[in-house]
Amino acid sequence: MQLSEFIEYEASERAERRRLASEKSYEILDRLERVGEQFATVADNNDFGSVSPSIFVGHSGYPNVSTGLLSPVGNEATAAQFATSGRWYDERLEISDVFERRTSLLNASQSTPVETPVHDAWEGFLGVQREVAIADRPVGIELGLGGRPKLEVGLSPGDVSTPTGPRAHATDATLTENPHVPRPVKKTLEDDDWKATGAINYLYNRGFDVYEINTILSAGALGQRNNRRLVPTRWSITAVDDTVGQYLRGKLRDAPSVDSVSIWHNEYLGNSFWVICTPGGWEFELLEAKAPGSVWNPDPEAGVWIASDHEGPSGRNEYVEQTAGAYYAARLAVLEYLESIGRQAKVLVLRHVSDDYWGPVGVWQVREAVRHAFEGSHGTAETFDAALADIRTVFPVSMNDLRRHSRLVAGRQSRLDSFSSLE
Repeated sequence: MQLSEFIEYEASERAERRRLASEKSYEILDRLERVGEQFATVADNNDFGSVSPSIFVGHSGYPNVSTGLLSPVGNEATAAQFATSGRWYDERLEISDVFERRTSLLNASQSTPVETPVHDAWEGFLGVQREVAIADRPVGIELGLGGRPKLEVGLSPGDVSTPTGPRAHATDATLTENPHVPRPVKKTLEDDDWKATGAINYLYNRGFDVYEINTILSAGALGQRNNRRLVPTRWSITAVDDTVGQYLRGKLRDAPSVDSVSIWHNEYLGNSFWVICTPGGWEFELLEAKAPGSVWNPDPEAGVWIASDHEGPSGRNEYVEQTAGAYYAARLAVLEYLESIGRQAKVLVLRHVSDDYWGPVGVWQVREAVRHAFEGSHGTAETFDAALADIRTVFPVSMNDLRRHSRLVAGRQSRLDSFSSLE
């Protein structure tokens, strides 16, 4: 049976496609039209071989989650390119490129309770999923499918993920080769008395990027033996960004401050970032201004939507309220830079989401855009206020709105007002 015969376009999906058509995403509509043809040329029945570069654990239906093996059917030779990583920034992928890669992945999945013990899961579907997650390169697999895969557009204004490719129930999965597992990963697997935070930071210090670590965590392959559980991918991404960020902040606790105000800038995928580093003990804030017509502020007649979150020297005890995973991704990038120069600072990140950002690609683009903002030349200013004044000429938020929404800006103004009252 051809995979193309499985593809179902439900009425709701057709309605979603009409909505997309009205929002300048014609490239995606063309891509979705081609997906059925792409899969039809590969498999003639329910069992087929492919290569899996990564896994996916969904959060919908928690505590029963969808655990999946992702396979770029028909693109096995370049499978590594389909796993989300910093290389996507290096390739300068456009939104349509990201969508194309994501919709090219078949998600062969099973429903699994998160309480399922996975500390010694090396057999069956979960075992294959774990082997793929801990390997340092795509792994050959044989998949058995049951039921009819569905092509899910997966876009909504409040979503932080991109559309996905066809999803099918997996009846079974087997390895067709022995995965290559790096020695540090083997160490974290074997040491099941190690808490997940320690294992995450160990791998980071051994040169593993957060993309690799969050995949391993998602498969339940990190942490103390009885605490190892499947972690939805969205949550594992933020958990790793937060864990590594806290570790780096701790390393800088006694570091000297930067001695001048610097301004860094980068633009990518319709997002502009300005990073202001100013002398003082550690503080961090992300302020986002989302333009009318952008993916999270779709009404073209609405004003700029502003969100912000902040932390002081001791960090945060609760999850951020407004900026979600973007906060932890941007904070990690800033802390990596500060750790590289051995300094701490008060840091304000301003993000402008323009209407060119018409489809969500995930927080990886925030992480990479801020990471790369620290490359090359940068601006300087005599004071924090002077830096804000320079940025205000290109950042579409008034100074009054900045004071209302930014604790760093408001705090600076309060100190100036107090100083003036003493004169």
